[in-house]
Amino acid sequence: MPISSEAIPDGARVAEDAGSDIACDIFCAVVDNFGDIGVCWRLARQLVAEHGWQVRLFVDDLKAFHALCPAVDTALDSQTAAGVAIEYWHTPSHAGDTLQIADVVIEAFGCELPSVYVAAMSRRGTPPVWLNLEYLSAEDWVADFHLRPSPHPRYALAKTFFFPGLGAGTGGVLKEGTLDAEREAFRRDVWWRARLGAKPPPSGATVISLFAYENPAVDCLLEQWRDSPTPIALLVPEGRISGAIARFFGLAGFAAGSKAKSGSLKAYALGFVEQPLYDALLWASDINFVRGEDSFVRAQWAQKPFVWQIYPQADDAHLPKLDAALAHYANGLPELARTALGRFWHAWNGAGKPDWNDFWGHRALLEQRASGWAGELAGIGDLAGNLAEFVKTQLK
Repeated sequence: MPISSEAIPDGARVAEDAGSDIACDIFCAVVDNFGDIGVCWRLARQLVAEHGWQVRLFVDDLKAFHALCPAVDTALDSQTAAGVAIEYWHTPSHAGDTLQIADVVIEAFGCELPSVYVAAMSRRGTPPVWLNLEYLSAEDWVADFHLRPSPHPRYALAKTFFFPGLGAGTGGVLKEGTLDAEREAFRRDVWWRARLGAKPPPSGATVISLFAYENPAVDCLLEQWRDSPTPIALLVPEGRISGAIARFFGLAGFAAGSKAKSGSLKAYALGFVEQPLYDALLWASDINFVRGEDSFVRAQWAQKPFVWQIYPQADDAHLPKLDAALAHYANGLPELARTALGRFWHAWNGAGKPDWNDFWGHRALLEQRASGWAGELAGIGDLAGNLAEFVKTQLK
């Protein structure tokens, strides 16, 4: 993803006459799925809306971006959405007219900035604040490495590691200032009619949202929901798990608008849910199955029980990360509920067989913990706010 050297004039700067405004460039390479761009897009919007920054987001996959934000036109090299300037990360013909060096440069998830951009950073009169935004991890070592500088081997520049996390001493996770008020104002019956064109399930039903990677444990779980003594309403955003749902019901596919019923289980296929609409899906459900990073964070703010499918890695390298998250989240539960939660999360991540009745039998405690945990997490501060405060100390 090269950027031509002609694109960056010596000492160029964004917002030269913008007073106290802070200009920020975020670079995002979409590696797999939507997690990378999902986090970057949320961060960019929040820095603009709540902190008044001028943000430019460079992304190398506009198709993935368009799925999360339909306003993004995949045919345009340069555009604006939600107050964020968006640049297609390649070698655009217009780069010489638009590309400059900002006050803050965020390298998301070790994507590696173009060498010509780094060279221009070194020539800037005042070097920018350079942050390497890392992936979210709940492991204890994160707090030790958060905000550590890393000097560049060639230039007089230093990159600072910024680690999201679930514990004290980390950068926290993303949360908009209006989110709690929006959740409290949410009305499930209104959402159900508008989204699905039907009345919400009766009070005795359990509403489940299922957002997942391919998962061999899903067939076992679907069978248990089918045989449940109480109704189960399953909401499935169209994605990688859709094929397994279709096979279970004996269908050729399970595209948006499809419905299927077997025993106590009734499933509804939803279209791919763009970011501003995803929180409502979480609020409409009694329990949420989430995957990766972005939906994992949103599930925690939804204050509903949830099950996390962590991104799978070779040799089960992801399981210690799963256990680290469990150590934080399950800490406030009684032992039996804590054990059931851990057992179910592990089974959903390939270590064992999921037992829905064993897990959901602790529903009341899980609901109580979901609310309490959101309060604990809020005490760390939100990621965008923590990042903005750190930048202020560096720009003084």
